[in-house]
Amino acid sequence: MLQVYLKEVRLFLHSLIAYVVIGTFLLLQGLLLWVFPETNLFDYGYADLSTYFSLSPYVFLFLIPAITMRSLAEEKKEGTIELLLTKPLSDGQIIMSKFFAAWTLVIFALIPTAIFYVSVYLLGNPAGNIDSAAYIGSMTGLLLLAAVYCAIGILAGSFTTNQIVAFIMASLLCFIFFSGFDSISKINPFGEGAVWIERTGLLYHYDALSRGLIDTRNVVYLISLCAFFLMISKLSLSSRKW
Repeated sequence: MLQVYLKEVRLFLHSLIAYVVIGTFLLLQGLLLWVFPETNLFDYGYADLSTYFSLSPYVFLFLIPAITMRSLAEEKKEGTIELLLTKPLSDGQIIMSKFFAAWTLVIFALIPTAIFYVSVYLLGNPAGNIDSAAYIGSMTGLLLLAAVYCAIGILAGSFTTNQIVAFIMASLLCFIFFSGFDSISKINPFGEGAVWIERTGLLYHYDALSRGLIDTRNVVYLISLCAFFLMISKLSLSSRKW
């Protein structure tokens, strides 16, 4: 499993897509945080990163599927998946290797954003006037949300041999699970059931973590949803035996 994981990470880092994804993410976040009107900190007037954390999930809707779309779809199209399946690895180990490789690349993209925290920390009046607990909670939520997106991307790739189809499918599923349930919950006919619909979506739990209180219920939900998508991916990969 470790060998497959390292192989996937090397393939990512030796390909142009890794640097395009990381560069695009950092560029977009930098522009949103410091340049674009209505979202930059100078117009906002407060030394916090709430704008960064509220927009990052929507940026990830496109960037993470771009990372994961090749993980299984390309291998199935090129026929290399058959070679991989001949190795002494279970379907679950293959899925987990590809998942952790994709998540590792996302973490690589998030590490440089620590400069945003340092910058806002120094810009505060007085310096250091920033809600560090909210930052830690938000970053925890963003990492777990990225893990769910990666799991969805792996799932989409297990259904098709076309990378573009895998990208579109993953982006759509990520959007539905992030904000779709929240939007549906606002429809009046659902009444009291709207609360449970809202809590089914990722946005509710992500926002809860962003407040700085790391509630284990939100963490468990995100991890469980990630595990659910990976389990479905394993079943999809194993369907070749049926």
